[in-house]
Amino acid sequence: MIIDPADALPGRDSPLPISGRHVVSGRSMLPPFPSGHEVIVLGLGCFWGAERLFWELPGVHVTAVGYAGGVTPNPTYEETCTGLTGHAEVVRVVFDPARLDLTTLLRVFWEAHDPTQGMRQGNDVGSQYRSAIYATSETQRSEAERSRDAYQRSLDAAGKGRITTEIALLEAFYPAEEYHQQYLHKNPQGYCGLKGTGVSCPI
Repeated sequence: MIIDPADALPGRDSPLPISGRHVVSGRSMLPPFPSGHEVIVLGLGCFWGAERLFWELPGVHVTAVGYAGGVTPNPTYEETCTGLTGHAEVVRVVFDPARLDLTTLLRVFWEAHDPTQGMRQGNDVGSQYRSAIYATSETQRSEAERSRDAYQRSLDAAGKGRITTEIALLEAFYPAEEYHQQYLHKNPQGYCGLKGTGVSCPI
C-alpha cells in the first residue's frame, strides 16, 4: 500500500546534491536536454540494474536514477526505503525518438522485469520497488497503456498474472544520491535484480 499523503515524511526544499555528470557518457543528467529528445521515467524495481539496461540502449542520450510517484519532496534513499515517501525507485530516460522509438523502449521495459508482482520485484519487497511508467505527455501515457494491454494478452496466453504497473503522468522526478548514479558502472559486481517473465512483448 502506498502511503497516505498525511502520513508521508516531510522531505526537504532543496534537491540532493549531485555532480550532474553521467560517468559513462560524460553527458549532463540534468535539464535542459537536447531539442527533439523525449523524457520518460520508468520503475522496474531496484534502480541500479534498470539504469544500466537503459543507458546501454542505442538512442538513449542519458539516464539518471531517482525517486518519483510519491509525496515527499527531495527524499533520500533511506527515507524512500521506509515506504513513508510513497516514491518508487525509477530511472529517468532521455532518448532521441529518431533513433529509439517509444514502442521499442516500452518493449524493453516490459520484458526486463515482472510487472505482475505489485509492491515488489523478486526478493525486493516494498512500494519503492513497484513497476511504474511516469509519462511526460498524454501521447506517452496512451502508448504505455496500449503496450500494457498488448503485453497482458501475451501474459494471459502464457498463464501469467495480471499487470500491476502504475501508469501516470509524471508529477516530479527527484534525483537520487550521487553514489546511486550509474552504480553498476562504479561497482561492476554489484547487485542487479532484473528478471523478466520470459514472455515476449508483441508490440
